[in-house]
Amino acid sequence: MNLTLKIWRQKDSKSKGQMVDYKVTDISEHMSFLEMIDVLNEGLVAKGEEPVAFDHDCREGICGMCSMYINGEAHGPDRGVTTCQLHMRMFKDGDTITIEPFRASAFPVIKDLVVDRSAFDRIQHAGGYISVNTSGNTQDANAIPISKHAADTAMDAATCIGCGACVATCKNSSAMLFVGAKVSQYALLPQGQVEAADRVKNMVAQMDLEGFGNCTNTGACEVECPKGISLDVIARMNRELMKAAI
Repeated sequence: MNLTLKIWRQKDSKSKGQMVDYKVTDISEHMSFLEMIDVLNEGLVAKGEEPVAFDHDCREGICGMCSMYINGEAHGPDRGVTTCQLHMRMFKDGDTITIEPFRASAFPVIKDLVVDRSAFDRIQHAGGYISVNTSGNTQDANAIPISKHAADTAMDAATCIGCGACVATCKNSSAMLFVGAKVSQYALLPQGQVEAADRVKNMVAQMDLEGFGNCTNTGACEVECPKGISLDVIARMNRELMKAAI
């Protein structure tokens, strides 16, 4: 395939960015999207030009690092996949593909397609954990009875990889699907009950402090989430927050 790429280029967070056009040729439909960007960058380096900076790590849809807004959709036109799992067979020969970074005031651009998602880390640090006594008196996890439904639902929430697609696709740049998933995975388990009230209050407060918007109830986050996390986690987070306030 021969493609035209319109890519956002920005030197750093303080510089003004712009869309730049590039041509790539002989792209196989079996390539992943990131492999196609690799081909582009190899060509740019060969010509002595600055390669396009982008986030990536595992390239297996696990780490949550890759974060591109492709043709107006977080992670591109496919569903249930991250950018690294998107394949070029989703596009046609001669297509023009627009590639931008995730857009949100809480995700400032570092360079080109790389954004700073450390706001998610700070939300996690505010309460996304369970304090465990490691003095030798720790109760064995397998000795704590948990219903299958609660375990399965908690695991569904725990599949969140923190990629930020929910924020990028929301017109309010809301992080409530992310925070709801992190709150839910503990709220459903007995180990998470001890710190439940402080957890949800602290994580929601940090989310607001980072500048994320409120939920729009549009549901775009659920559609674009590569792990298919349900809006139910937002409802659960709101219930947990109400219980904590009372």
